[in-house]
Amino acid sequence: MDNSEEQKHIQENNGFARIEPYTHPAGGWGALLSVARNLKRQDILKKGSITLLNINQPTGFDCPGCAWPEKKNAHAFNFCENGAKAVAFEATSKTVTPEYFANHTLSWLSEQSDFFLEDLGRLTDPVRYDAATDKYVAISWDEAFQLIAKHLHALDHPDQAAFYTSGRASNEAAFLYQLFVRSFGTNNFPDCSNMCHETTSVGLLDSIGLGKGTVTLDDFDLADAIFSFGHNPGTNHPRMLGTLREVSKRGGNIIAINPIKERGLERFQDPQAPLEMMTNGSTPISRYYFQPKIGGDYALMLGILKHLNEWDKKAIASGKPSVFDRNFIAVNTIGFDEMIAEVERTEWQDIYKHSGLSAEHLEKLSKLFLESERSIFCWGMGITQHRHGTANVHMLANLLLARGQIGRPGAGLCPVRGHSNVQGDRTMGINELPNPKLLDNIDRVFGIKSPRKNGFGVVETIKAMYEGEVKVFIGLGGNFAVATPDTPYTQEALKKCNLTVHVATKLNRSHLICGQDALILPCLGRTEIDEQLHGPQAITVEDSMSNVHLSAGRNTPISENILSEPDIVARMAEAVLPDSQVKWKWYIESYDRIRDSIADVFDEFHDFNLRVYEPGGFHLEHPANQHVWNTKSGKAQFMITPLNEVYGDKENQYAAAYTDSKVYTLMTTRSHDQYNTTLYGLDDRYRGVFGQRRVLFMNQVDIDEAGFEANQWVDIESVFSDGVKRIVHSFRIVPYNIPRGSLAAYYPETNPLVALSSHDQYAKIPASKSVPVILHAGNAPEHFNLATAVDPEDADRKVSSF
Repeated sequence: MDNSEEQKHIQENNGFARIEPYTHPAGGWGALLSVARNLKRQDILKKGSITLLNINQPTGFDCPGCAWPEKKNAHAFNFCENGAKAVAFEATSKTVTPEYFANHTLSWLSEQSDFFLEDLGRLTDPVRYDAATDKYVAISWDEAFQLIAKHLHALDHPDQAAFYTSGRASNEAAFLYQLFVRSFGTNNFPDCSNMCHETTSVGLLDSIGLGKGTVTLDDFDLADAIFSFGHNPGTNHPRMLGTLREVSKRGGNIIAINPIKERGLERFQDPQAPLEMMTNGSTPISRYYFQPKIGGDYALMLGILKHLNEWDKKAIASGKPSVFDRNFIAVNTIGFDEMIAEVERTEWQDIYKHSGLSAEHLEKLSKLFLESERSIFCWGMGITQHRHGTANVHMLANLLLARGQIGRPGAGLCPVRGHSNVQGDRTMGINELPNPKLLDNIDRVFGIKSPRKNGFGVVETIKAMYEGEVKVFIGLGGNFAVATPDTPYTQEALKKCNLTVHVATKLNRSHLICGQDALILPCLGRTEIDEQLHGPQAITVEDSMSNVHLSAGRNTPISENILSEPDIVARMAEAVLPDSQVKWKWYIESYDRIRDSIADVFDEFHDFNLRVYEPGGFHLEHPANQHVWNTKSGKAQFMITPLNEVYGDKENQYAAAYTDSKVYTLMTTRSHDQYNTTLYGLDDRYRGVFGQRRVLFMNQVDIDEAGFEANQWVDIESVFSDGVKRIVHSFRIVPYNIPRGSLAAYYPETNPLVALSSHDQYAKIPASKSVPVILHAGNAPEHFNLATAVDPEDADRKVSSF
């Protein structure tokens, strides 16, 4: 079987493609210029500037980008460069109308770049795919909902449908969505969290009883040290740099643990600090920077525990206090002795081998943790997207529990979530493995009988679609066909569906991968006024630190023929479930009514409407901070996996035995002009990449040993035991500060390399940060000027090679 990527139209070239070291700090003038360029590109310099004044404000709208929380008494300019890009591309003056679709086939659109599709503008009308002409054609809203009802009613059983959710969806939309789907009769809820922080949710649920972080922004003011694992805040959560800057300026330690040197973790020029801007100064962020090999974090953390254990024995032998918080451990935890026994069985040489850190560096890192009485652990996809992602999260919890640093001011766990309401969607019940108490509450409030059978997550949904078990796919936002692993397999799976439906603001590649029948349903964006019967409505979101607050758009909708996400869900439910006792239309008249029902289902949302209208909303308390552990044992649980099991799984053994070529470990990553799969440009400024995306970051020694050269084109082939040939072509080698044996390249271009079967065994999250690959000498791609094409005819203009 060959899943090789077709080598056509794969390289965008805007005429300025170059590799050029970036010597400036993160943020600063580069960020301000980028904001201005993007507002101008979307032709909204005036409108966009006014819109940005409402972002992340108490009476404004929540940023459609990341889930980093807002500070109390927020600054008038409470946004970052990448948030401004998201707003600019949503508030754009450009539109994709039925007339546009009438002039362009899906075959032609499929040949364009992802950036080209994003830059086309906002969707204005519902459309249906016409296979005879290979074009989308206009359809009325009522016809669209009746078509959905027809396909869902034709299924043999409800489990033949899957209902995807993007983390952009509001609490209100997500709540109605899960109510509709469970009323229909399935728990098939593939969700974007299945591809990013699901290992966090599963691992923390095991360890401390709830799959959320334990800290608030106030804790950063009290922390001795911030440990950042596998995370690039300069690109993924730029507003976090403001928080880290404050920690650095007051003398707190920031310790970066990341394979690649990232500019945002090194130094930051705050665009809101006039003195830094006028003097071109900056603030150092990380005082210490450790670079484990890709996937080496588990061994690194086990090594910290081993050092602590050895120092503890010496302390006790000399009559000094224990290194561990023995009282906390005795009262609040189980499994400590078993964990220490496994640590003692682990050999140092294996820890050094798998972590990629020297003995000296690992000891230094361990001492930094020992010396910190109040530590915050932050992490991103570098921890979660591995086959041992859940084990990584267990180990993060182990370290803080062993030191009694959960429930202590200035200390705790801080998973840095991606999409703005991905945590809120989960809270609202978007979960393929629902809690029985949640289902009982839903049934009590609405008089339905929710299905108890576990549903499909992302990985199971893709497989089920491919095998014909799921016949209808409905996506509430997102870019499923591109965000997922094993791209050719996933896209073929979608094509096998009887119906695919996408609720969206912008055109993306998933809309071009159609089932036998297909719909695009355009919806309001965060920036837009949501006018309903009782007046303009506000939605709510939950950020990474469990703060729930309002969001209300201020812009006139781009089209009179688009609906809000809650309205789309309600109308869909009404069409599919005509005999339902749920008052779907009544809910849409005033979203306060949705929130009242949310409060009826979830105890922690009591007095929802009363509390959320307070400035800044309210905080959902984490039981662990009161040392309440909602685990099976009623205590926090130390959980450890032997090192040889973590690094000796089937795929690692297969790769190790693959002797024909040197096997590297590839991590997929974002560029700076990217948010998830959405491309706002072709630059990765902080890494010195401009005007291109098909690049491969590689250690110079590895380049030399392989007989390659900088700027040489190579093909990347992944190595998995299933025997499927997965290869992507024409990537330019860029020498970079990355450990030997480790590589990095952008997704979604490298998602075809990730086997669907390569995932965490518990959370089933794709292992996109540890892909075994080999390299082949390749050829320069054919160049098309798709990147800067604003008008479709420009896309056919070729430019010269470089």
